[in-house]
Amino acid sequence: MRIQPGRIPLSSEGVQLVTGTEVFSRAVDRQWTATPDGNRRRVLVHTDELMMVEFGFEKGGVGALHSHPHVQASYIAEGRFEVTIDGRTQTLGVGDSFIVPSNLVHGVKALEAGRLVDSFTPHRADFI
Repeated sequence: MRIQPGRIPLSSEGVQLVTGTEVFSRAVDRQWTATPDGNRRRVLVHTDELMMVEFGFEKGGVGALHSHPHVQASYIAEGRFEVTIDGRTQTLGVGDSFIVPSNLVHGVKALEAGRLVDSFTPHRADFI
């Protein structure tokens, strides 16, 4: 789908992110929510095809091993993380990134307080 101003067919119940002619999102306008594993997240923007989500972790926080059908690309905005994808583990820091193909088991551990910015395609309906 090609997004054109004034022709953005986007909506989500309870979360108004990109509507009408709005194609910009300010993080300060997005609400943090608690995740089941004790971290926090906020959906920054999304369409049916793509979603960007910021995750916040305290030192020692864990994003437990899991898998999903979405392709995920992640950017480390702050902190250092131990990242495991399909049984392989690496330590990554600010400016590093990783990609998780569909259905691969993956998870993270925050070695210090930090933030990840994740993109998912298609969007994660369970986050909205």
